[in-house]
Amino acid sequence: METTQQAEHFDVVIVGAGLSGVGAGYHLKHKCPSKSFVLLEGRDCIGGTWDLFRYPGIRSDSDMFTLGYSFKPWTNPKSIADGPSILNYVRDTAAENGIDEKIRFRHKVKRASWSTPDARWTVEAERASGDGARETVRFTCNFLFMCSGYYRYEGGYTPEFLGRDDFKGEIVHPQKWPETLDYAGKRVVVIGSGATAVTLVPEMAKQAGHVTMLQRSPTYVVSRPGQDQLAIKLRKKLGDKIAYHMIRWRNVMFGMYFFQLARRQPAKVKKLILGGVRMALGPDYDVATHFNPHYNPWDQRLCLVPDGDLFQSIREKRASVVTSEIDRFTEKGIRLKDGSEIEADIIVTATGLVLQVLGGMEVAVDGSKVDFAKTLNYKGMMYSDVPNLASAFGYTNASWTLKCDLTCEYVCRLINYMDRHGYRECRPHNVDPTVAELPALSFTSGYVQRSIAKMPKQGSKRPWRLYQNYALDLVTLRFGKVDDGVMKYS
Repeated sequence: METTQQAEHFDVVIVGAGLSGVGAGYHLKHKCPSKSFVLLEGRDCIGGTWDLFRYPGIRSDSDMFTLGYSFKPWTNPKSIADGPSILNYVRDTAAENGIDEKIRFRHKVKRASWSTPDARWTVEAERASGDGARETVRFTCNFLFMCSGYYRYEGGYTPEFLGRDDFKGEIVHPQKWPETLDYAGKRVVVIGSGATAVTLVPEMAKQAGHVTMLQRSPTYVVSRPGQDQLAIKLRKKLGDKIAYHMIRWRNVMFGMYFFQLARRQPAKVKKLILGGVRMALGPDYDVATHFNPHYNPWDQRLCLVPDGDLFQSIREKRASVVTSEIDRFTEKGIRLKDGSEIEADIIVTATGLVLQVLGGMEVAVDGSKVDFAKTLNYKGMMYSDVPNLASAFGYTNASWTLKCDLTCEYVCRLINYMDRHGYRECRPHNVDPTVAELPALSFTSGYVQRSIAKMPKQGSKRPWRLYQNYALDLVTLRFGKVDDGVMKYS
């Protein structure tokens, strides 16, 4: 692989051109207009998650008034939007603000190294050309902004299933959905109970012979209208912008209230959620087996179904739920540990993602490799003793973009503060011996627990603590001191 000798320099390098990366580009352009920046994207198009996933029914699992950008009102009638609509929204935002002109496609960032004497990062990316050739190119920057998401794009998580090779049908993972897959009239088993599974099942049931959602354990499932009628009325009376922000704040406050209620009165919230499921499926359905998790609400993320589409497909007998453990794959389908067998033509392994830190990029500071599992997360965006680097990481209990928007604003404040005072380096550093290390995420979900040991830690108090609270973060990140005594400038 040939390495380019001359590195291009930018004030800021953004890694990733998905929802977060385009948002970061917007904020930098409008709040740090004197700064040059570039977006490095490993794939060949804008969109990130919303371009990568192509499985049937791909959609948001939160409302678009909070998943949308703070600066660009969502005007589509659907508040729970499909993937193509979200992708168009991201691409329109990029085009309207000239962000698309700053993207370098097919540039997969592999490593970044910081030099304190030079006060700059050297970023190495593998660039792919149209003929399949690859070369390593280098960029330098004063600030590195990671918007590469939280999971591995190369492939999702699939457990080792005994007898997998015995199955005569097709096995697919939602992260690598084949465009030519024909499931019309066929028997489909979707393994999983998370957001992907509850999206796939009702959508595939429209054409498949029958779809079975096979889950080891249930998830909390909540129905919500696909369209927000109040938002539609307000939009007509007050215009897009005012209506958008009113509904955005209503949804934010309700989400915070519901989360806190679940934490303080889990039994009450559980009864409320299961009551909704019973109303949707009728008194004879075995809700206790198939929709009654063994954990409390919000110990894992809730699953949202627009207009109760999952429940409708079950009522109409086009789909069913089986709660049991898998013994092995067979020639005709899946045998369960109770001895029964589910026959299938297609098996979909909606078994989760593989989490990774900073897109799997190698990071070194002054020649020493950084082990992010040994760092503390500063304000949910930077890392102890790692200079001039931030990452966009959203909420686990609310829409991803809410936190990413605040992170982008804060990064711009930080860069402007450094310019005003002539600083070249900012480095979060903990000097408080009473700060205890805690896991970065408190979720019990499998995809979190499989990777939690590799993740940065959070601290027991500010600014190292992650509160998962938009209102608190809004005050702290938008109005709080940039020079807080913890961030060291030089």
